[in-house]
Amino acid sequence: MQAEGSGAMFKSLSVVIVAGVVLTGCSGVRESNLNPFNWFGQSEPVPVSTQATGAANPLIPAKRNSIVWGDNEDTYAGAPVETISALSIERRPGGAIILVTGTANRAGPFEVRLVPDETATDGDTLAYRLLALQSAGPVSVRPDAREVKAALWLTEQELGGIREVQVSGRSNALVSRR
Repeated sequence: MQAEGSGAMFKSLSVVIVAGVVLTGCSGVRESNLNPFNWFGQSEPVPVSTQATGAANPLIPAKRNSIVWGDNEDTYAGAPVETISALSIERRPGGAIILVTGTANRAGPFEVRLVPDETATDGDTLAYRLLALQSAGPVSVRPDAREVKAALWLTEQELGGIREVQVSGRSNALVSRR
């Protein structure tokens, strides 16, 4: 009777040991480029460019003329958010979502947008500015009352040759690299 009990114990002990060996081997995949969660790393601070915005895209007309809609000029007068506090890129089937959190310099920011930054000249970098329309709210409020969030969907084709994504505010910028 004891021989049967020790055999069952030997089987369960060997299963536990084999499972432990297999699971410790998974840590190598967790930190490799095979894991899609590692395709873009953690964000890190980078210096902010103080250059003025470059020329507009010549392929996009500066003024939209239409018989149906008239001469409505759709301009966005958003100002850069004071600081960028978080940047993450989440892989999804067909592309990725850029998630940005920032803090405005006063309460009441609205209509937050991630706008492409034309001053970035590097071909393997996507650069954006986090802009928001700002009401004349109070300055001395808690940071969570001034916090804004924005997201942007990018397809796999748009991310094709991209090595890093940079988002800048007024006083800082964060970058996430592959």
